[in-house]
Amino acid sequence: MSTTSPTSTDPVVPPVRMAIRDVAADTYRRLLALSGAVELDSGLRDLINVRVSQINGCVYCLDTHSSEAREHGERQARLDTLPAWREAPYFTARERAALALTEAVTLVASTHVPDEAYDEAARWFDEQELAQVLFAIIVMNSWNRVAISTRMAPATR
Repeated sequence: MSTTSPTSTDPVVPPVRMAIRDVAADTYRRLLALSGAVELDSGLRDLINVRVSQINGCVYCLDTHSSEAREHGERQARLDTLPAWREAPYFTARERAALALTEAVTLVASTHVPDEAYDEAARWFDEQELAQVLFAIIVMNSWNRVAISTRMAPATR
């Protein structure tokens, strides 16, 4: 009888708490529909999705949306430096405004979304676009909370 014992290189994978997409299938589909209703170019949406997921520490969403961003043509250097976007030379003023708003909305309990962040985003986005940026941020925060609460696990590679 052969038994294997774990080694220090074995990944630690917390058990999934709930298969929420099965348990609350209708509600899950509705959140998917809301995600699909956001009208924003994929490049900016990818940056928002990854940045929200970095802030919230959502491994499932980081894995999913970093992969999607690369599939959509996002450069690895931009993804690598996204946590330090203020210092990185890779982001446009428009993207910086969206990222500042992303952080303020994601950290709403601490920031209460300061006028500076909102006003800077409003300089770069018309009202319709700004509404879509806000919904992209809000929806991604919702998905992070679903994935973290239920311990959704990224695909093994």
